[in-house]
Amino acid sequence: MSVPRPHRLFASGTLVDPHVRSTLFGPRIPSVPAVLTGHAASPPSAAAPSATAAGPAAPLLLERRIDARLAGTVLHLTDDDLAAADAHEAAHGVVRRRVALDSGEQVWAYLDAWPLRPAARIVIAGDSIAYGRCDPRGGWAGRLAAAHIAANEAEHRLFNLAVPGASLADVAAQTPALLPARRPDTLLVAAGVNDAAAGDADPARLAEHLDSLAATALAAGARLVVAGPTWLDEERAPVYEGLRFTLDRVLALRSALRAWCEARHVDHLDLWEPLRDRPGLLADGLHPTAEGHEEVHRFMARAAGARAVALS
Repeated sequence: MSVPRPHRLFASGTLVDPHVRSTLFGPRIPSVPAVLTGHAASPPSAAAPSATAAGPAAPLLLERRIDARLAGTVLHLTDDDLAAADAHEAAHGVVRRRVALDSGEQVWAYLDAWPLRPAARIVIAGDSIAYGRCDPRGGWAGRLAAAHIAANEAEHRLFNLAVPGASLADVAAQTPALLPARRPDTLLVAAGVNDAAAGDADPARLAEHLDSLAATALAAGARLVVAGPTWLDEERAPVYEGLRFTLDRVLALRSALRAWCEARHVDHLDLWEPLRDRPGLLADGLHPTAEGHEEVHRFMARAAGARAVALS
């Protein structure tokens, strides 16, 4: 009886090497040639954990490049094979994420573990905190845009589509029509605070909206990154239009977002800690002050890896 091989993994670099493949999976692994559009492969930077690797099995990092085409191989793997590949690649500072081949097939691939480090064209979607309310500099998103574009004015872009008052349902409904023209490689969603405040943060409902956004990102060739929520000062948090911002509700949202991301291998930037127990960094108990947005941006810069740290 044949062994089920339910997993499709795009391989280039390390996992294409015959010795590595034989060591990890045994002598016979079904594979087919494939092309990954919008990506190129490059050697790891000096800051990467794998920078000292050498020889034909040295890892290559996948980078998003508009209109690029990368030839590789799709491996057909068992559950055990995929676990072995995960353990091997984790040492190289990469994580397993979904990508779409030029054929339209969705497969796994190993991408940079720092989700914003390889980004060139970023789209942000979210609510008033992502919009930058209470900060004339445009909040953490405005600071991220300034640092990102300064790194490469010719190729880097950041589009902030955040709308004050938006729920995750609104973001999921509005984003598909707005992505294609912006040609993003990264969709950064600041997720769900208004859903929680409305008492509408049921994990199943949140998962439905996030699943929709994951599909939208993949269709656009973009990597989904989910950010948030931020800490709030319940005693001063505003109450309006039926929204009630409480720690219990937002903590439940935080737990649901983290669980969804872990289950689906999606990047999660937990923005809770930068403002935690620091009410002086909140203008109204919910929205960060300019200094609060700066703290959130510093955290995101660290999460983006060495390049962003140098710019912060």
